[in-house]
Amino acid sequence: MLQQTTVATVIPRFKRFVERWSTVEALAAASDEQILQEWAGLGYYARARNLIACAREVARRGAFPGTAAQLRRLSGIGAYTSAAIAAIAFGEKAAAVDTNVERVMARLNALRQPARAEVERLVLAMMPEDRPGDFVQAMMDLGAAVCRPRNPRCGECPLRAHCAAYASGTPEAFPERRRRAERPHRHGTAYWIERDGHVWLVRRPAKGLLGGMAALPGGEWSDPSPAPEAIATVRHVFTHFSLDLAVVPRSEPLGEGWWQPLDRLSEAGLPSLYRRAAELVLASRQPVRAAA
Repeated sequence: MLQQTTVATVIPRFKRFVERWSTVEALAAASDEQILQEWAGLGYYARARNLIACAREVARRGAFPGTAAQLRRLSGIGAYTSAAIAAIAFGEKAAAVDTNVERVMARLNALRQPARAEVERLVLAMMPEDRPGDFVQAMMDLGAAVCRPRNPRCGECPLRAHCAAYASGTPEAFPERRRRAERPHRHGTAYWIERDGHVWLVRRPAKGLLGGMAALPGGEWSDPSPAPEAIATVRHVFTHFSLDLAVVPRSEPLGEGWWQPLDRLSEAGLPSLYRRAAELVLASRQPVRAAA
């Protein structure tokens, strides 16, 4: 949950999640719909789908694998996560390199454009044979709290005597900041179909953005321009593009779905994009009428 979501947002959701499914076996036995509904609002729903697949594989195996190489074979677990789990949970000498650790190592060694393999090699060379998990967590905390991207607190750093970037007098110059690619903008349409205090919802395809989540019906997000008949428009920023989703009234159901009571809309597990769209429509509370 902490991958790309803030600690403040995650804490209450994590507590509720583990109270509902307190073991890997319980999570593996839950339906995709139940888990995705519980994840609603946290964003980046591929994480939830990977979590489901991972839990089922661990339950099938009967235990978690104990090495970084084996952990990496599980759904949703990449190089950093597998190394962090292996070092912290199983005591393996594994190089867990996140953005914070990369920055610490780049500054220690005055690397302007560090390659991941080079950083991993330097981390392993510095890592003690015993308590590798403590070392990994210390490096993460050092990068997050002391060796910050801007205004690093070098006076408090226990490694400053060995730091080439500190010695240069311009520690913030390491590593060089990467240019962010320009984020393209898209337009899409969702349909608001309301009848007798209910709204028509569908489930998005299992693969792709917001896969498996409840949603307002609509097409692909490839409209050339905004829909002129929209009763509400929601702007949402995804990792690789931004989206203006226009909500358009319609009278007849579209696709396979269900009628969700409006007074129980919060139970549908809508992701934030569609939840905000529904909130805008309901806030207007003007009669919504359209031809089929």
